[in-house]
Amino acid sequence: MLTLSSNVTLAEWEIDIHQIRAQGAGGQNVNKVASAVHLRFDIHRSTLPRFYKERLLALSDQRITKEGVIIIKAQSHRTLELNREDALARLKALIEEAIKPRKVRRPTKPSKGAKRRRVDDKTRKGAIKSLRGKVSP
Repeated sequence: MLTLSSNVTLAEWEIDIHQIRAQGAGGQNVNKVASAVHLRFDIHRSTLPRFYKERLLALSDQRITKEGVIIIKAQSHRTLELNREDALARLKALIEEAIKPRKVRRPTKPSKGAKRRRVDDKTRKGAIKSLRGKVSP
């Protein structure tokens, strides 16, 4: 079971992990390749809320196929357990990236209303300054 930061959990049956042995592995990389792991996660079949699924499918990540399957390959560690943990951690990071709320950027240019208010304030201040020192009859 994989628990995400937003109280969303993924069941074990949703994550498909296969131990992969590469063809023609020889030399120094025998142990490393023999412990390689391929993780498959089908977005459409998962129990994630529909909103999160849509966000995941909208991500531009090469690990997400057109069919909506996330494929993560891990073979950087020598033991199978470490590769499995690494693949799960990368899946968790990818899903949390899609789940986290996006920051709303403030517009860089002032709005039309803000420009108008600024001009009005300047005009009012200019009128007040021009009346200083003048005595009314």
